Amino acid sequence: MSSLQVTVVSASDLKNVETFGKSDPIATLDFQGDKKKTEVKENELNPVWDQTFTFDLGGKPLDPSDSLTVNVKDYERVGRNRLLGESVVPLRDVISAPSHSCELNLTLQDGNKRPTMSTISLKISYQPPAQEEAPEVAEEATEGGEVGDLTYGEEGAEAGLAEEGGMVDTKTGKISRGATRRKLPGKLSQKPMDFQIRIRVLEGRRISGSNISPVCKVTVSNQAKQTRVKKNTDSPFYDELFFFNFRESPAELFGEMIEIQVFNSRRLRSDAFIGSFKLDIGVVHRQPNHAFLRRWVLLSDPSDPNAGAKGYMKMTMVVIGPGEQPPSEKVEGEAEVDSDDIESNLLRPAGVQLRPAMFIFRVFRAEDVPQMDTSAVQGIKKVLGVGEVQKELVDPYMEVHFAGKKVNTKTMYNSDHPEWNQELKLGMRFPSMCEVIKLRVKDWDRISADDTVGTALLNLSTVSWPGEEDGFLPCFGPCFINMYGSVREFRTLPDEFDDLNMGKGEGVAYRGRVMVELRTVLGELPDPKQSITDITPEDLLVVEGFQRCRKYRLLGIFMDASMICEMEAPVEFEVSIGNYGNKLDTNIPPSSSTTQHCLCTQPTNAVFDGCKYYFLPWGSTKPVVVVTSFWENISFRLEALNMLHSTTDALEADLTKIEMGLKTRMPRAELTSRCVEMLDRLIANCRKELPKAQAEKGHRDTELDRNMARMRRQQLDNVAAEAQALREKAAEAEEVLAAAMDYCQTLKDISIEPQNSIPDVMIWMITGGSRRAYCRIPAHQVLFSTNPGCSGKFCGKMQTIFLKYPGNKHGKTDIPALLRVKLWLGLQTDQEHFDPGTTEGEVAVFAETYENETKGLLDPWSASKTFRPHWSDADGESKLPKDSFVPPDGWEWDGDWFINPELSLLYDRDSGHKHFLEDIYENQSRIPAGHWVEATTAWSDVRGDSCAPKEETELPEGWEWEDEWQMDLNRAVDEEGWEYAVESTLLGWSPVERTYHLCRRRRWVRKRTFVEDQKALAKKQKMEQAKTEGWEYAPLFTMRFHVKKRKMDMVRRRRWHRKMTAQDNSATAIFAIESTRLSQGEEDEDEPKAIAAPRVFLSYDRPHKYQLRCYIYQARDLIAADKDSTSDPFASVSFLTQSQETEVVKNKLSPVWDQTLLFDEIEIYGDPANLEMAPPHVVVELFDHDSFGSPEFLGRAVATPLVKLSSADSRSPRLQWYPIKNGARQYGELLATFELYMADDDELPFLPPKRGEVYSVPPDIRPLMQRTAIEAVCWGVRNMKKYQLSSVNSPSVQLEIGGNIQETPVIKSLKKNPNFPEPHLFFDVYLPKEDLYMPPVNIKVFDNRQFGRKPLVGVHMVRSLRDFIAETSEQQAETTEPAVLPTMDNIALEIEGPGDQVIPHEKGAKGGEGMDWWSKFYASVGGEYADKCGDYLQTGLDTIQVYPYELEKVESYGGFRDFCSTFALNRGKANEEDEEAEEVVGEVKATFRIYQLPPDPNADLPPRLLGNLPGTGAEECVIRVYVVRGMDLQPQDENGLSDPYIKIKLGKKKISDRDNYIPKTLDPVFGKMFEMTATIPVEKDLTITVMDMDLISSDDLIGQTMIDLENRLLSHHRPACGLPKTYCISGPNKWRDQQDPKTILEGHARRRNLLGPEYEGTNRLRLGNRVYSLEQFEENSILHGDLGPADQRLALHILHTEKLVPEHVETRFLYNPLQPEIPQGRLQMWVDIFPKSLGPPNAAFDLTPRQPKKYELRVIVWNTSDVTLDETSITGEQMSDIYVKGWMAGMEDKKQSTDVHYRSLDGEGNFNWRYIFPFEYLPAEQMVHISQKEHFWSLDATTSQVPPRLSLQIWDNDKFTFDDFLGTLTLDLHKMPKPTKTSGKCSIKQLQGGKTVDLFEQKKCRGWWPAYLMDDSTQEMTLTGKLELTIEVLPGEDVDARPAGKGRDEPNMNPKLDDPQRPETSFLWFTSPWKTFKYIVWKNYKWYFIAFIIILIILILAVIFIYSFPSFAAKRLVGA
Repeated sequence: MSSLQVTVVSASDLKNVETFGKSDPIATLDFQGDKKKTEVKENELNPVWDQTFTFDLGGKPLDPSDSLTVNVKDYERVGRNRLLGESVVPLRDVISAPSHSCELNLTLQDGNKRPTMSTISLKISYQPPAQEEAPEVAEEATEGGEVGDLTYGEEGAEAGLAEEGGMVDTKTGKISRGATRRKLPGKLSQKPMDFQIRIRVLEGRRISGSNISPVCKVTVSNQAKQTRVKKNTDSPFYDELFFFNFRESPAELFGEMIEIQVFNSRRLRSDAFIGSFKLDIGVVHRQPNHAFLRRWVLLSDPSDPNAGAKGYMKMTMVVIGPGEQPPSEKVEGEAEVDSDDIESNLLRPAGVQLRPAMFIFRVFRAEDVPQMDTSAVQGIKKVLGVGEVQKELVDPYMEVHFAGKKVNTKTMYNSDHPEWNQELKLGMRFPSMCEVIKLRVKDWDRISADDTVGTALLNLSTVSWPGEEDGFLPCFGPCFINMYGSVREFRTLPDEFDDLNMGKGEGVAYRGRVMVELRTVLGELPDPKQSITDITPEDLLVVEGFQRCRKYRLLGIFMDASMICEMEAPVEFEVSIGNYGNKLDTNIPPSSSTTQHCLCTQPTNAVFDGCKYYFLPWGSTKPVVVVTSFWENISFRLEALNMLHSTTDALEADLTKIEMGLKTRMPRAELTSRCVEMLDRLIANCRKELPKAQAEKGHRDTELDRNMARMRRQQLDNVAAEAQALREKAAEAEEVLAAAMDYCQTLKDISIEPQNSIPDVMIWMITGGSRRAYCRIPAHQVLFSTNPGCSGKFCGKMQTIFLKYPGNKHGKTDIPALLRVKLWLGLQTDQEHFDPGTTEGEVAVFAETYENETKGLLDPWSASKTFRPHWSDADGESKLPKDSFVPPDGWEWDGDWFINPELSLLYDRDSGHKHFLEDIYENQSRIPAGHWVEATTAWSDVRGDSCAPKEETELPEGWEWEDEWQMDLNRAVDEEGWEYAVESTLLGWSPVERTYHLCRRRRWVRKRTFVEDQKALAKKQKMEQAKTEGWEYAPLFTMRFHVKKRKMDMVRRRRWHRKMTAQDNSATAIFAIESTRLSQGEEDEDEPKAIAAPRVFLSYDRPHKYQLRCYIYQARDLIAADKDSTSDPFASVSFLTQSQETEVVKNKLSPVWDQTLLFDEIEIYGDPANLEMAPPHVVVELFDHDSFGSPEFLGRAVATPLVKLSSADSRSPRLQWYPIKNGARQYGELLATFELYMADDDELPFLPPKRGEVYSVPPDIRPLMQRTAIEAVCWGVRNMKKYQLSSVNSPSVQLEIGGNIQETPVIKSLKKNPNFPEPHLFFDVYLPKEDLYMPPVNIKVFDNRQFGRKPLVGVHMVRSLRDFIAETSEQQAETTEPAVLPTMDNIALEIEGPGDQVIPHEKGAKGGEGMDWWSKFYASVGGEYADKCGDYLQTGLDTIQVYPYELEKVESYGGFRDFCSTFALNRGKANEEDEEAEEVVGEVKATFRIYQLPPDPNADLPPRLLGNLPGTGAEECVIRVYVVRGMDLQPQDENGLSDPYIKIKLGKKKISDRDNYIPKTLDPVFGKMFEMTATIPVEKDLTITVMDMDLISSDDLIGQTMIDLENRLLSHHRPACGLPKTYCISGPNKWRDQQDPKTILEGHARRRNLLGPEYEGTNRLRLGNRVYSLEQFEENSILHGDLGPADQRLALHILHTEKLVPEHVETRFLYNPLQPEIPQGRLQMWVDIFPKSLGPPNAAFDLTPRQPKKYELRVIVWNTSDVTLDETSITGEQMSDIYVKGWMAGMEDKKQSTDVHYRSLDGEGNFNWRYIFPFEYLPAEQMVHISQKEHFWSLDATTSQVPPRLSLQIWDNDKFTFDDFLGTLTLDLHKMPKPTKTSGKCSIKQLQGGKTVDLFEQKKCRGWWPAYLMDDSTQEMTLTGKLELTIEVLPGEDVDARPAGKGRDEPNMNPKLDDPQRPETSFLWFTSPWKTFKYIVWKNYKWYFIAFIIILIILILAVIFIYSFPSFAAKRLVGA
């Protein structure tokens, strides 16, 4: 069995959250949902549990991604336990540890994931299962996993995909093993915003190649930067930080990529590339803190994935958005993962190897591709009869993008339905860090760039799943994937919607769909020559089964259309799904299902609602649209999706109820009952079977369908099982709520259907032939299903839809239209299940035609022939005689033709108006040089259409004239009202007459008022219309028609309808109708046959009447729309066909209207019961009233009224806050409620009481008021900016609370003292009893100037007073005296006492040897800096608190607002575009206390809570600013670095440290202390600025931070000077405060009204009701000789328990006005404040940065052995000319080499050669300090720190070619492999985990080390030689005492090096010819030489003999 054992040892420094006593801590361990708790330690902040818990793993091994969650809470017997701290423990270290155990001391984090001062100690041990192999063996098994295993066969690749794709949340532990939840990308914003991406390149390891000089290039989106070149190393150390700034929307940016590339800078050819790593920016953003911190990434070659790993790079990647702060790379107290352990910190789970893989895309075909090319060329062809005319003007091809790679199909020319049938292959390394596949269809263009038709995104996280049991590889289809983008209508010129085709933003129209299939194959890579192949016919036959289509019907019933802004032309609504129903798309030929009339509502004239908007007067006939379409039958997918959504929605609704119950403190019993009901409902829903594919219904499931079904079932079973266990556990409501939220997220993760081939339903508002607004509804939401619970949530249900404008660049704030519609989508076979949802209405189907007539000037009305046919459709495009209609099959006529006039004609352009301005234009003309005469069209309207003269203009019935006709002189006209133009049709009117002007006109206006009831007039007009036989008139057919004939009308028409009914019950009236057909008769050959569709209406007999009561009480926190920093708000309420406005409230940002708006006679059609279930929305829009110009929009709120169908309904509405939104932002809240009464027969309730002419809110609805006291302290104003070019000198503050106003006295001189002389104000007011309704506090600052002027110079609104509510009366009664705030007077009293308490001033000095302030600092930081503090921690000396954020952000200090809060003042009009960009013009220091007063006004008032205020005088102080270091500064120079220095400003005092700038760094160590004096509060804002020094141009601002010194001085937390941990009278931690601990404790006791302190000797003390002893604080402490007296130490220990600020270093973020929301770096610092009234301050700390010491490294190369013989001599011998090269890291340009050992025949080399490397070294930090100029022209040297590393290389010398590299050795001088004494024992194992030595401790080391070469393919070391070395490091003071020379030069000593005793065979051949002959020629060829000499001698003798023998013979003969 396997198990995990955890021992909770203890915790320390826990937060005290109790008011009385201490916290009662209890620790909880959570591992994979299994929770175990310790016992409760009561009243203890340092608990010791020492309890052990065991988690049974069930025989399964731990996963490296597993983690353990530790929570420490304060136990409460009643109520919810409060969190004290938490920590997540990764278990990978436990797995990798040899003993499988570890001891941890963890820093706890608060609820916001910020580190606290609390720690917890744990012991963890792991018992692996018996069959579990070692990590190395497991890794090998992983590499050999089978490809075909869909669960990946290992934890490996699937878990890798999970982590790297951002899909695994290892911290939740809520889902059981094998069901780990993935983190899916949510819907991203389309709004551009500032982002900063930081990439830190730390170091590299095992970079592939020999003797390389790597450089790293970082590319983020379209920006690239690179590191410096590191020469001659395969383990480069960079530590370089790069900043990339973007202003893009998250949707665009997060899809871009980060690419890390490494090159060998030595090479100039294409083979310089080594390897790369890629991932999406969105992957980084989805990580905790939006960052990967100090993680290793694996480099690979994308072009050759089989090549294996190319090395590793250690990186930090951070994505910072607006308002976010970068995480610290090192959390305090967290130990760094061993940098050598790459595998455990790789950017994927341990043991996972990247494997070659490929995506196989099968692209089959596309449908409905829109036109992309102009038809001009085709028109010319048609006219000239040249060539073939092409109708499909698009040439599509498809691109597939993934991880920077792209592959595309072939181009299909002139085809809107291309069939590519190609297979595309993309190679990669799996798992990949990129997760988005872009499928993009493009149109090929011959000349210009190719256009994008549409883009579809396929997220790998939606088509794959991690897990052991239900995981699967990415797969998809075969299935259609839909594309969306801009509108389908072709435009020659580009428009603002073209970006939508690129996938940027929400697509507003369907752009076609593509059928694709995706498969993932592991272990294979595509052949580059076969990456694109054709699909075989056999595979195409298989896919055809997935393309079978079924007939679907989409029905839409439009009940109401209101809030319409567009009214220039008739309005109609189009409903489409895919390409079906798009009336403006010419690519769809007319057919029975695609004619325009049944797909759109009839064009209707909009009618004014009497206030602001327009509506469509459909009345009792509601239009119905029907769309027939054909799609694949994927109902099983969408039904399962709807079931999951239904389960999720039900769970979210239950969670909302429980959350509200917790907030309202519902009884525990009822809350528990709700939790049980929620869990029961969840369990029942999760156990339901999801719909599956059924072959008998024509379903075809894909591999992804089967995988997702298995995965969903597994996840639902897991949720049900955990919910059942939670129910049986009887957990608390808080625990159930937390668990249910996890269940909800799991359900959301699986409620995704990527294979949804049915496009979304689109609703478009069309007016004037153009598309104005749209709405996009997912098809599954309106899909009908015969399975219970599987229909869409809006299927057949009434829904309110807010249309929106396309794109996001329009800048409009109004609503285009508000629709109430009912949509239904289903198979034609299911159409009988449709229910119109009403029993009062009837669905009627009509045939429709229009009768058209024209009239001449003297001729009577006659049939129209010239303009349009006598009988036609509404547009006049088709001939439709009445006798040509034939009812379709299954239908018959029901009655004869009858006239049915259009209802909207009853309303003219003045309908709905109470006042109307009639206007008419008088026109004149002339010939050149002639006189003005009456024009041909003497009188016209604004469009130039002829109309009757003004004298003959008739007054409409129901109206009366207000005055006579008058010339309009309020325009650009002359004195007589004329305006002039050359030609009236060309516009360009001018008020000045010119000789070339031939036309002029002037406008006459006359006002009229409506005096008759609107409804009575409408009925009267309807009767008159019936008398006129339904004719409607207009001057031309293209103009707007009206009912009453006018003088200039020349055309008329009337509408005829004929009703049709079904012949049997099986024929459904709505769906069975296809179209009516023209009868056979005479046909015009030039005119195509037309198909007329019927009109479908839902007709009602009568409406129901309702009354709406809108109770508008107040609003708060509105934006300022006027320049005086206020607004004049009023509310406009719209409901269906009516709208009304409230009163205007002047100069308020929190107006109180207290007004009821009554909407009478509201006619609503339909069943009241259905209306109660889905009532219409009430839209409340707030505007700022302006005297001139139109009102300015402030925001909008949407509400639902409470419907009461009977007067017996006793429910009472409750006021609630509705958010007021302007776009995506919230700008305030509206307090209101709404009631909708049915007013048919019942009597309505009494009307609300009237206030003047308006109704007020009824008393039973308005908030309950109570008598309340508000104490306000306006302490002063600060930093007031000029107003109207004059300084603010005499301000006063006005406070307004609920209409009550009080004002402070005037400050006489702001420059001398900015505090108010009498700051206390008291309000006795009546305010709402519930703080939910509490009004805000308006703070206004006025400047009292000469002559009684009092301008408003700044405002602020305190939105909530909840934080200022005082303690209850019971708690107040326990206090004998009112609380006294910290004051200057109190501070002055504290120094009264004997003079011997003042500590004498003396200069600071460093402590003992090796112990400086930096040792203390690094010991406090810990982590990676722990090695820099030396033995400081062992001495027991103090450490300091290092905060990773500003001191004000420490939760326990509350921003130091305990005395006064700082409220920023704004002025002028608010910026709606950027709320954060409002200018701050000053500050107000104030605070409030709110408490209840007795109801009796005569009762005595309780004592003031803000009494005993201090004096308001100024205090002179000494300010010391300690600046420690900067981190991650924004680079300002082109080299990617900065030259930072510090500037400090306090009031008018400035300090610049420009002369001491630190060159070329982003992490400067300043180590500076700046001291200055200041008068507080006159000079209170301390600004610390970090600048970048520039030699020529002005210095650049990097960032700045500001500290309010006044808040720190007055706060009772005493941050003015932090308290050390111990009281030392000497040493490095000598006491630096002005007061000793006893004096500080006495003052603190007085401020808190505590008795004492009373001392009992020196070791005991009584304070208040508690007794303290020194032993309880110093029981286990290390005491040293620097400590002070016992009583002082005891006082200091007690002060530390009182939440006073300890000695600290705070980390402040720097900001730049150019990017005000993104930090530009961090600054670690602190500030000390010493009031001079307390005496002089003590010695300051010495922060001077550590200076490096001079050292010298001496390396003696004695010998080499077994060196690889690289060359072959001319004699065939293996040999090498060996020499050794060496250098220290960072000093590559100072390389040193030995002489050459020539002709080494056995790999042995003798040198006796000394290297000498002088260097600067920081012993405490163990880093080499390098300072050198990069270029000779560089002004400053670049300073860097690198580890002390020695690099040695063995080379083979060549005289005529490049030297050959034989081997290398890199030694870390702190962790040098221990050498061997002999060459025979030297091996590679010394470098692979052997023993190490520290040269700086051992000083000298001699022995043998191995040299090696790295195999590029296997990454294994190969032994290539051995080096015998002596390595010695000498401090600077020993260098002169022990001199030595380089090589064997003088002084040759310490030790003396003799010449090497090399063999005689070692020489250079051309400098030693004799040795060459002796050792080369003679040695190898001596016998040849001897034989040659002997033969030569013999030959010579033979020649001599032959030559001499004849004469000798003759002589002998003669002589003889």
